[in-house]
Amino acid sequence: MPNYNAQNPPYAVYPGDVVYPFNDETPAAGQASQQYAIAGAYDGAAGGGSVVRFDISYASAPTAVSVEIQSAIDDADANYFTEYTSTNTAGESVKLTNFRGRFVRAKLVSQTTGGAITVRLER
Repeated sequence: MPNYNAQNPPYAVYPGDVVYPFNDETPAAGQASQQYAIAGAYDGAAGGGSVVRFDISYASAPTAVSVEIQSAIDDADANYFTEYTSTNTAGESVKLTNFRGRFVRAKLVSQTTGGAITVRLER
């Protein structure tokens, strides 16, 4: 899927779904990925939120990197905030429990050398 999808609403991710916000891509620093709606996300009622897992990997390891996992209640660029920042040049798996955002995306803040990035989102 391309970055910056203008589809309204964006693609939804349900429990058991796997999507790739970045799929072996080389985005520019500061570029956000495709955004996804978290179907059945926390609505303010009693109870916890969703569980989302991210696997971040690189075609070849960068010497320095910063990738943010961001969420928002409303799908507008200014509403996204950082849930987690990865600086692991070897890649990593991140499990966010009690996730309460309705929308989620990855953002490549910076990358020094290294290969294409892949971010796998599993709900």
